[in-house]
Amino acid sequence: MTPSVATSSPALQPATQVALVDALVEQGWYVGRGVIDLALCDALNNELLHRAAYNGLDEAGIGRGQQHLLRKDIRGDAIHWLDRESAAQRRYLDAMSELQQALNHALFLGLFEYEAHFAHYPPGAFYQRHLDSFRGRANRVISTVGYLTPDWPSDGGGEMVIYHPDDPSQEVARVVPEAGTFACFLSETIPHEVLPTRCPRTSIAGWFRSNASLGGVLDPAR
Repeated sequence: MTPSVATSSPALQPATQVALVDALVEQGWYVGRGVIDLALCDALNNELLHRAAYNGLDEAGIGRGQQHLLRKDIRGDAIHWLDRESAAQRRYLDAMSELQQALNHALFLGLFEYEAHFAHYPPGAFYQRHLDSFRGRANRVISTVGYLTPDWPSDGGGEMVIYHPDDPSQEVARVVPEAGTFACFLSETIPHEVLPTRCPRTSIAGWFRSNASLGGVLDPAR
């Protein structure tokens, strides 16, 4: 049974939007600790762990459509796409909708949709360095990661490493996957990877998308 989610406090800290927009403009990425309401993180984390325990996740792959492949040597997480079926999911997705409006207002990005999935990394899993979108070939514009695991140990591994957009070998940030942390970056320009984790690691990965439809045909998500 899905736990109830208190809604008296905002899902994201109010100051997040201003700091996030400024960071995207200045450097192409943003990381904030204590940004997501911890009660919401707890509800989402419990939902994800329940799915993991009862085979309710799918092995993640690379590519999409006919080019989708399972490559454990590249990516080792399991996922479930958010579908608003729980109060916690709805609260998180509503917060992302508000952020989408703020990004469009401040940066004129024309974002029209947000897609997201739970991500569960078992011990030993990782995701090699990559871009979330290839320049000019896809419609993911801004990537987000919300971290859910409480009490992350200092030796837990599983950090997301962010690299410089002009020098993919230069590390510019290392994000500890602790509950409440929220990261955001430009999908086409910011290389990143997930280091091998020593503990079960839970998060929500998401993407704000532009409309790359042609000939009146809606460009599909995922």
